[in-house]
Amino acid sequence: MGSFSLWHWLIVLAIVVLVFGTKRLRGAGGDIGAAVKNFKSAMKEGETEGDKPNAALGGDAKTAASDKPNEKV
Repeated sequence: MGSFSLWHWLIVLAIVVLVFGTKRLRGAGGDIGAAVKNFKSAMKEGETEGDKPNAALGGDAKTAASDKPNEKV
């Protein structure tokens, strides 16, 4: 029960191609590539937004939290 040799991987690859077909595998690869590209661009947008102060909080989270009235019911 050692590691797989090159022949084992080639047989597995051949079976996967026979089961799914090349068109389906190419489409899946393109979908995965697009998802990774979108994820990277979203991460870059998140980094640039993280550097800016949050306008919804008025620029400072401490003052925005202290401006809220205490609601007791």
